[in-house]
Amino acid sequence: MTSFKKVLGLAVVLGVMPVSVFAENRIDSQRPDAPELAAYGPYALGVRTLDLMHKDQINVLALDPAGAEPDVLPRYDRNLTVEVWYPAAEGSSGSTTLTAYLRDGKTEVALEGRARRDAAPARGSYPLVLVSHGYPGNRFLLSPLAENLASKGYVVASIDHKDSTYRDKAAFGSTLVNRSLDQVFVLNEIDRLSTEKGSFLNGLVDTSRTGLIGYSMGGYGAVITAGGGVTQAAVDLSWGAPFGTLGIHRAGSESHKALIDPRIKTAIAFAPWGRTYDFWEADGLKGIQIPMLFVAGSEDDVSGYEGGIRTIWEEAGAVDRALLTFEHANHNAGAPMPAPREAYRFDEELGFNVSEHYTDAVWDNVRMNNISQHFASAWMDLYLKEDADKASYLELVPISNDGVWEQSEDGIYGEGHSYWKGFPNRTAKGLRFEWLKAGE
Repeated sequence: MTSFKKVLGLAVVLGVMPVSVFAENRIDSQRPDAPELAAYGPYALGVRTLDLMHKDQINVLALDPAGAEPDVLPRYDRNLTVEVWYPAAEGSSGSTTLTAYLRDGKTEVALEGRARRDAAPARGSYPLVLVSHGYPGNRFLLSPLAENLASKGYVVASIDHKDSTYRDKAAFGSTLVNRSLDQVFVLNEIDRLSTEKGSFLNGLVDTSRTGLIGYSMGGYGAVITAGGGVTQAAVDLSWGAPFGTLGIHRAGSESHKALIDPRIKTAIAFAPWGRTYDFWEADGLKGIQIPMLFVAGSEDDVSGYEGGIRTIWEEAGAVDRALLTFEHANHNAGAPMPAPREAYRFDEELGFNVSEHYTDAVWDNVRMNNISQHFASAWMDLYLKEDADKASYLELVPISNDGVWEQSEDGIYGEGHSYWKGFPNRTAKGLRFEWLKAGE
């Protein structure tokens, strides 16, 4: 520590302060090699916080799996905090700083973006995108993607899932039961606020065009919300949700059928968890009713790749769906924000360096975020805005390294040009993008 202070003091005197010492924790970073659609859109940005209450839900945490099943299941109210990014009026003022907790649940950090706190909304009505974090996580974990999409004409609502955040992480069964219920509840609440006098969302959001983005357990929830009912084996797991409470999401059940919402037109699932634990089987996954984009690291050791995410993609046979793979990446492929500088320390209680929650051993976070912004923009524009021009960004040779760059000096592409659209020359590397059509 002493030597660091000496170096720091010398740097100040000499005027050569290293950028990393006081660098901001930015969520809006764009690398020079970012693909085309990663760029921020034309809209000014606002951000606000909603506090919602999902009343009278099953209190999974109050159930003792080792005890007797109660005659009446205990209930509680679930408070859900939601961060909303949205197109704002030009010239709006306000702070661009977001305050968030790290994975340790105790360190509060400042994140810097482009959205201005409480800015006046822009005119117009925009599609809705719901964002659902992992276990544990929080509403800021996917903030680089959330803010970026809002700049392109979306209202983006990112949920703090009770019992599943860094601050209140609790028994896993609550997350298993509540993740999809939270997603649909927030959709209903935003729909209500979109017509409520005095709400900033009044007239701003068109919930009939809703997309869903989930990461890890958020991806698990997205699969269920999209129509992929779970197995009876998952309902019966001794370490899962007690006393069959997960049965509300069982494939073929009336409760699961009632959850599926026609306002949700598409979903993107980053590293969806559950297939390697037999939470789904092929018949249940054929219940998915909307086109989906799956995003995975080929070395995911949490959700699994071949027997996990890739299998979900293969078995969701009733719809068109795509799989974006980051070669050699692990579970953090494409979703988490860059690790805040305060995360680079070992935490005794966690037993690991806090930064590991965000980073990948092979891929740079900003690079992955930019690639995710590119593909999510194309995907949501195609399915929520019916922008047919975006389809060409998704019609790619499956292995990025096989793409051929053929361009003349005057900028005309040759007949042999097969490089991934939107990627600068020599940058579409280490990726796969594969399609399966309905019935395949």
